[in-house]
Amino acid sequence: MKKRHPIVSAATAKGQRAGEAIVEIIENQLRDNTPPEVRQILDRLMGMGETRENAIRYIACALSTEPFHIFKNNAEFNESRYKANLNALPKLPDEQKSEI
Repeated sequence: MKKRHPIVSAATAKGQRAGEAIVEIIENQLRDNTPPEVRQILDRLMGMGETRENAIRYIACALSTEPFHIFKNNAEFNESRYKANLNALPKLPDEQKSEI
């Protein structure tokens, strides 16, 4: 049995795999510094007192809205919306008043 990722704790195996995939994407973005906003937001959130794990969870919330929009609207990844969601953290995307 595969060990659970320390940042992800989903109720189902599918949810666990999806969460781990999103964290892997974020770790790749941090490693590659693409987009650089991911590192900037991680540093900002940690500077506000968040642990690295919680900061990654916040970033995952910003990123995880994109697949929803892609499938719902048959659209492409919207980097501008992703960056706006990142910059709004720790306010979560579903807490924002207007559609970006």
